[in-house]
Amino acid sequence: MSDSVSDEFEVPHRRLITASSMLAMFMQVLDTSICVVALPYMQGSLSASADEINWVLTSSVIAAAIMTAPVGWMAQRFGRKRLFVVCLTGFVTMSMLCGAAQTLTQLVVCRLLQGAFGAGIAPLSQATMLDIYPFSRRAQAMALFSMGVTMGPMLGPTLGGYLTDFYNWRWVFYVNLPFGIIAVTGLILFMPTSPARPALKFSWYGFGMLAVAVGALQLVLDRGQVKDWFTAREIMVLAVLAGLAFYLFVVHMVLSDKPFLPTGLFKDRNFASAIIMVFCVSAIMQATGALLAPYLQKLAGFAPQDAGWAMAPRGVGIMFSMFVASRLGMRIDQRKLMACGLTLLGVVLYDMSTWTPAVSAGHMAAVMMLQGVSVGFVFNPMTVMAYTTLPAHLRGEATAVQALARNIGAAIGISVMSFTLSRAFQTNHEQISAGITPFNRTLQGEDAVGHLLDPGTRAGAMLLDQMITYQAQIISYNNDFRLMTFVVLPPLLLLLLMRRHAKRP
Repeated sequence: MSDSVSDEFEVPHRRLITASSMLAMFMQVLDTSICVVALPYMQGSLSASADEINWVLTSSVIAAAIMTAPVGWMAQRFGRKRLFVVCLTGFVTMSMLCGAAQTLTQLVVCRLLQGAFGAGIAPLSQATMLDIYPFSRRAQAMALFSMGVTMGPMLGPTLGGYLTDFYNWRWVFYVNLPFGIIAVTGLILFMPTSPARPALKFSWYGFGMLAVAVGALQLVLDRGQVKDWFTAREIMVLAVLAGLAFYLFVVHMVLSDKPFLPTGLFKDRNFASAIIMVFCVSAIMQATGALLAPYLQKLAGFAPQDAGWAMAPRGVGIMFSMFVASRLGMRIDQRKLMACGLTLLGVVLYDMSTWTPAVSAGHMAAVMMLQGVSVGFVFNPMTVMAYTTLPAHLRGEATAVQALARNIGAAIGISVMSFTLSRAFQTNHEQISAGITPFNRTLQGEDAVGHLLDPGTRAGAMLLDQMITYQAQIISYNNDFRLMTFVVLPPLLLLLLMRRHAKRP
């Protein structure tokens, strides 16, 4: 549906379609964060090792990353409504089978299929919201869409902890059933049917190269830390395979008459800039969440549920800023809102780089709230700007590419920050340990401290190692947050390339 059509005609049951799309998005995002809490319980129940149980997460992520790209083509070929219903039904069915799995193999296979079905939920939800709302209300539509995206990570860890404690880990999958039934029923009853295009051809070569590139890259990111990165032959082969497949995909896209992804997507300045911004901001957000959870539990002594509640203000800040940005977007240049959001995000990350485990709860809540506010002021205007100058017929492929950039950015952000955290910890531990010698005057005293920290005794050496490890971890986390501050700079520079949207009555 073009902008002109949606501006002239009121879409029937718009609110019910919006609620169904939001619920579908919430369910899919919730599934990702809620499973992390239950992994230790799955490991014990299925008698799996720590490396094996990680495939429960990895299998779903890889399948979702591969199957995100062809969603635009499938929506045109089979019709968006039909594909949306199939994806939701398959996702819920696989969720139930995951909960009923009796072996690790069964669980991994079901998670693989669940990720494949769930890959289309985010781009289909976003494309549906863009089509049923006119341009003048598109910022508000993206604010509603983002609520489904942000509520999942905010409630996932807390809900997963409660379900696992009071029932068992299988309920983190069974909880998808009521959400899925309501969402599927709403889409079947109220979503308008879009025409299918059976004659539309599919570029198997382009899809194959992109699938190999994304799958190999995801395996590099997931197994790099375990295999010590490029010192292992497995990682080197996967990296070369990912680079070669991506090169062949780009060549095919540029030279082919019917490429897998239309080159018009990347010729649009606003959309191309928005893709890089989505990549950078998603990397920051996911890496921040991945770092904060162990920081609060291991260093600050928070219980898992308390750590989840400590990060909850970020979701509240996102929801608040989304609605504020949607109101201001039609009156203020969207690029100014994004500039304010990115600047605030950089300030927040720099403040987090000065934290110690003794940071007050009030200060932590305020910073988390401001981080959420900054992300809301970036994502909402960015989504509007990305589709301002993009032709309506490219919208399906555009939402799929944006979801792919978000997933890859999150994966790279988590992997890079985990890698730098591990290496920085080793370096900091070695540097601090260099000052612990028998000639250190602090350790030569006759007082209680000198006797307690005597490196010549076994108890003293163990206590000193614990203290050094603790301090080295704090410094490493601070360095990671400071490094993420610089990731804000590329999106800020890209604002200079984006065109201002044309105001409409």
